[in-house]
Amino acid sequence: MNALATFLLSALPLTVGWAAHVWWLRGCLNTARRDPLTGLRTREGFTRRATALLKDRRAVVVLADVDKFKTINDTFGHAAGDALLKATAERLAHHVGPSGVAGRLGGDEFAAVLLDDGTAGDLLAVLHGVLARPVHGQDPAVHTTVSLGWVRAVDFPADDLSGLLRRADEAMYAAKQSRAGTRRAGLGRLFATFAGRRAGRAGARTDTPVVAVAA
Repeated sequence: MNALATFLLSALPLTVGWAAHVWWLRGCLNTARRDPLTGLRTREGFTRRATALLKDRRAVVVLADVDKFKTINDTFGHAAGDALLKATAERLAHHVGPSGVAGRLGGDEFAAVLLDDGTAGDLLAVLHGVLARPVHGQDPAVHTTVSLGWVRAVDFPADDLSGLLRRADEAMYAAKQSRAGTRRAGLGRLFATFAGRRAGRAGARTDTPVVAVAA
C-alpha cells in the first residue's frame, strides 16, 4: 500500500501538469476559432457548430452582408468601419441567442444559424431594423443597412451547410439588388453560378441569373 501511495504521489505532478497543458491547448483552440475584431466564431468554428444545429428541423440559415461598407471606410476611416462591424456582430449574436450560432465569414459578411418555430421572417425583419441603427459612440452618420438572406434547412433536406449558405447568399444578393432588406430563398432555381460563385461575383457566369424567392 505504501508503494502504491508513493507511486500515486509521484505521478500527481505529471497528471496535474498534463491537465493544465490540455486546458491551455483548448483555450488556444477556442481563441483561434474566434474573430479577433468581433469576437464571433471564425468560419471554422462557425461551421462546426452550425453543422450540428442543422440536425434540428427548426434550423434557419442566415447570410448577412453590410451594405456600402467600403463607403463607410472611405468616408469615416477604418476605425469607424471596425466599430460598425463590431456593432453588427453584437446585434446579430444577440438576436440569434444562445441556442443558435453567429460567425464572421470574412470582411463584412456574417452568417448565422438559428432555431425557429415559425417566426423567422418577423425576427429577421426586426433584426434588419436593429442592424441599421447608428453605432453608439460614433458619428451618427456611421450607419448603414445590412442585407439579409435566409433559408429553412428543412426546405432543402439534401443540402449541407455549404449548399444552404449558397442559397441564403443568393437570397441576400437579391435583397441587396432590390433593396428589400431581407429575402427568403424559395424552392426554385438559384442564380446562375459557376464553381459556387453567385452571379455578380468574380468567377461567376455572365448569363442572366434566375432565382425564385419568397418575401
